[in-house]
Amino acid sequence: MPHTPFDRLACPLDSQPLTRDDNRWTCSHGHSYDIARQGYTHLLPVQHKRSRDPGDSKAMVQARKRFLNGGYYQAIATAVTQTTLKDHPSEQPLACLDAGCGEGYYLRQLAEQSPTDQPLELMGLDVSKWAVLAAAKQDSNTTWVVGTNAHLPVQSDSLDRVLCMFGFPVYSEFSRVLKPGGRLIQVDPGADHLRELRAVLYSEVRDSRSLEQSVPEGFEAVSEERIREVVSIEGQDNIQDVLSMTPHGYRAPKEGLERVAMLEEINVAVDVVIRVMEFR
Repeated sequence: MPHTPFDRLACPLDSQPLTRDDNRWTCSHGHSYDIARQGYTHLLPVQHKRSRDPGDSKAMVQARKRFLNGGYYQAIATAVTQTTLKDHPSEQPLACLDAGCGEGYYLRQLAEQSPTDQPLELMGLDVSKWAVLAAAKQDSNTTWVVGTNAHLPVQSDSLDRVLCMFGFPVYSEFSRVLKPGGRLIQVDPGADHLRELRAVLYSEVRDSRSLEQSVPEGFEAVSEERIREVVSIEGQDNIQDVLSMTPHGYRAPKEGLERVAMLEEINVAVDVVIRVMEFR
């Protein structure tokens, strides 16, 4: 399928368009950013960092990679792909950013599941260099960038779709980079997401984020879909992976972690809400 890198990047220091010159990106003011040999570009200036090594750790990224490649969230990926392609003319390129892409699972699924006649221009961005490195190693046809949602290194009015998967939305930036009529696809955990695992970890199980969310300024609600199924996670290694890829791995009390360490199988709810909002 026609799956090509997204090329409308912007300088993170002055917002000028970036132009690719061999193995680097440069702007008209002379700022230059090398493309690493693994195929990604670091566009996160030190003044935009909140810590020396922000985002998910190398261990969290590897746990997420193993878990997602195991197919446990396949239903989410399929629904997101269908939602992303919906109402977009198949003969026109679809420019899509995954804002908080992790190790790139959902963009790879989008590329694999899209019709062969649908041109794709894909970009994945994450604040974790370990996540972007893992993504670039698995897919060389996408633009992979270390950056932040708070200052997207993307030219204005250049995207048809923005994905925000279990992430941290910055609506002012999403509206800036989307074309008029472009869509934000936001996926958040439902009330029952991983409830059975949380019940083992904690003495009291609280609902995940509220399903009731207002539509941000400049957007119009298009649709809302809830995906819910029960998956069986077998083996302590796989159980530890789903624990390690979530904040529960370092938030849960010692007693809860010890209880999880004794499990060899657990059935858990995968429960998410997919909200689609169109930029006006």
